[in-house]
Amino acid sequence: MRQCARNITSLCKIGLILSLLSACASLPEEQRSDVRDPYEDANRKVFAFNMAADSYVLEPVADGYRTITPNAVQKGVSNFVDWTTLPSTAVNSTLQGKFENATLSVLHFAINGLTLGFVDLTQDDEQPTREDFGQTLAAADVPEGSYVEVPLLGGHTTRSLTGRVVDFFINPLSMLEAGQAGQTIQSAQMPVAAISVRAEDFEAINEVKYNSLDPYARARSVYYQQRKGLLEDRLPGEISESDNDDAFDSFFGD
Repeated sequence: MRQCARNITSLCKIGLILSLLSACASLPEEQRSDVRDPYEDANRKVFAFNMAADSYVLEPVADGYRTITPNAVQKGVSNFVDWTTLPSTAVNSTLQGKFENATLSVLHFAINGLTLGFVDLTQDDEQPTREDFGQTLAAADVPEGSYVEVPLLGGHTTRSLTGRVVDFFINPLSMLEAGQAGQTIQSAQMPVAAISVRAEDFEAINEVKYNSLDPYARARSVYYQQRKGLLEDRLPGEISESDNDDAFDSFFGD
């Protein structure tokens, strides 16, 4: 029951965020730096908040983590983060008809669950390809929607943000009632992922953050490039060239 209440509270918070963003007056197309960003004024304010949160909290924590923590431990944490995404990948792969990837995800999750994902016991060169519900929606031809910057979660399209909410609820890890161990995994998943990804891509993220004429516009561009790469087997047309900034999107992506 407590887990159900937490899930409902989380959904209400996300719904409130979406409602506030939707209430913002949209800019006329000629005033936007990107036609897909009708709420650019509000988005820039949220982006500034996210960058401040990174500067005062996540960046120094990640810097200390990558400096002090042994490489073997960092690798184990990275493995754990990947392992926690496998149930969602299995579900979304099944919904998209990618049954081989779904089976591979289930096998890797079950086998590596013996170590809670910290050690890869499969010794398999073939790794599951991560799938999310935003990709599932794209496969079903759901429109991309507008660009929105969400507090602490970063940039999304309305489609990918909807997918992220659904992933939270369909991921079996969010339903664990396995006592203290299950609650620990749930509680640790997001902050551990944020610190691990921030540490892994520390320099790339700082390059976008500190060495861009317009960090917001560059981060938005990186986001769209990264999502196009994920959707290239679902959407027609050419995929844009990457600016080698994909790591920045992973900052808030997990």
